[in-house]
Amino acid sequence: MHQEPALRDLESMEDVWEAFRPDLIEVESQITKHLESHAPLINTVAGHIFASGGKRIRPLLLILCARLCGFLQKDFLLLGSLVEFIHTATLLHDDVLDEADLRRGQPTARKIWGNQASILVGDYLYSQAMALIATFHNHGINEALADACRKMAEGEVLQLCANSQPHLSEAAYLKIVEYKTAALVAASCKVGAIVGGASIEEQAVLYRFGYHLGMAFQLADDRLDYAADRAKLGKALGQDIRQGMITIPLLHLLQTCSPQENQWITEKILAHTIGDEDVTKIIQMMQKQGSLAYSTSRAREYVEAAVLDLESFPACSAKRSLSITACYMVNRDQ
Repeated sequence: MHQEPALRDLESMEDVWEAFRPDLIEVESQITKHLESHAPLINTVAGHIFASGGKRIRPLLLILCARLCGFLQKDFLLLGSLVEFIHTATLLHDDVLDEADLRRGQPTARKIWGNQASILVGDYLYSQAMALIATFHNHGINEALADACRKMAEGEVLQLCANSQPHLSEAAYLKIVEYKTAALVAASCKVGAIVGGASIEEQAVLYRFGYHLGMAFQLADDRLDYAADRAKLGKALGQDIRQGMITIPLLHLLQTCSPQENQWITEKILAHTIGDEDVTKIIQMMQKQGSLAYSTSRAREYVEAAVLDLESFPACSAKRSLSITACYMVNRDQ
């Protein structure tokens, strides 16, 4: 049984990772155990992306929400690995859609093994996750994760339709973020609540907490694409705009810059001719217009909403850890 950490020992995200490391080690063990496929290429490709340094934030949230609701057995940790299977499947597919060559500073699976292998291994991970989720015979868990998968697929299509559309509205973009990113984070929190024996009302609260957290996570990520330390980011800055992706910093810039600047950026996006010098110029314009600060403030609004969602729960190490994790979403540098 996991020994609950003392509240006084939880001050930073490093403390949270350390306190729940035994659970996360078990999640890693479950990932390895259930990757065993009769097709060796599946094990190789999936092993490559699982070993590339992902933070396992979704399994951590599932664990913390379960413990917040008083569930302390380890049987449910398989679900943490399955949430990561689903997330990893989306990464494999995303890299194909984005024609990405790097992820976390390492060559992407599509770069090494090609698009077909990446798509098929992503499909396998989805299928394996849903097959193992079904073994829990829990309608609430099935419904939460199936709904998240549906939303993620819809979000990808919404993103595809919004690509290279400079006049996308912020509301339309936030819907894409909700479906592509927040849906699985919210589902992870809800599944934790379900296995923790939470009431329907508590499940709804933790789902909303996860939604707010997922929104904050993506908006912070949008900012990092223009403002991160390139070495820590593991890829060139401005990848989003190079791929025609219109995110919060760019939306704000297009709404606040001069008509001439707007026209220049719009023409560049539509012509797909954005080079390094253009990215540097656009980042300077974002700094001048406060677009990066705006992105941070929008992310913080979602974090504040997430922290408020936790108010109805009694003080405990899991609640403190969830609050620390929420703040980490906007303070991380990669």
